[in-house]
Amino acid sequence: MDAMSQVDPMDATAWRCAVEARLRFNRDLGITEYYRRDVPLSVQDALAAQVAATRRSTVAADSNQIANRSSTQVSTVPSSGAVAPTEAVIATESSVLFSAAPLAPAARAGALEQLRAEIGDCSRCKLHEGRNKLVFGDGDPAARLMFVGEGPGADEDAQGIPFVGRGGQLLNNMIGAMGLRRDQVYIANVVKCRPPGNRTPETDEGTTCSPFLMRQIEIVAPEVVVALGQTAVTWLTGQKRPLNAWRGTVHSMLGRKLIVTYHPAYLLRDPNQKKFAWEDLQLAMRELGLQLPQRG
Repeated sequence: MDAMSQVDPMDATAWRCAVEARLRFNRDLGITEYYRRDVPLSVQDALAAQVAATRRSTVAADSNQIANRSSTQVSTVPSSGAVAPTEAVIATESSVLFSAAPLAPAARAGALEQLRAEIGDCSRCKLHEGRNKLVFGDGDPAARLMFVGEGPGADEDAQGIPFVGRGGQLLNNMIGAMGLRRDQVYIANVVKCRPPGNRTPETDEGTTCSPFLMRQIEIVAPEVVVALGQTAVTWLTGQKRPLNAWRGTVHSMLGRKLIVTYHPAYLLRDPNQKKFAWEDLQLAMRELGLQLPQRG
């Protein structure tokens, strides 16, 4: 009897729901064809055990458990962008795991380091071909607030740190206006390698890389996630809606509060939108209980 047949019916239902959610997401993004690829029994065993453990979990897992889950989920995402049904389960298990209690803050830095090691010198999609440095993430591993952008630009690709160019300077100013420092928040992107010419990540690239982002969110366990721009909110939620349809409201995303605003690069092109972005940031501040600045 294989590992999949040993999963109890309730776990199988959760598994099926995860697959269906991922398939709907892929269909919205234009992925409609799937190709069967065998998954090693060791992966099936680990995944079956993982799902069962998730349902039973009511206490925080230690960093070794997080590391094991990372290797099971992330390393099996294919580079072709064609996600077979079994692999779709693996890619979406990060969503299921958000129901588990978060890691203790002291263990989160180590868990992020383990995830970074798991990514390694990534060649899972074609973006690695023009990469200088992989851009993983930056900031406080136990931050209450996390910013998610689209992907690295030229400056980020050169330094290996997200948001360090002109857009990064503006983001730093935005964080400062909230009464915070950059080292008090966590910053990551949907994709970890720079798309050529700073283009929008393609479907297969986002499909390959976004599970890493979901793992980062799970490990950091922020109270509020701020999606910077259309690409970020699409990959975080699996829903394609106009950006302004998201703004001005606190949304729920995998147990976190999600707030959507403009990407700093867009604000550099259209500074008139900065006042609206500031309204979004004040919404995040209220959710975090941060004191709003007093007008002089």
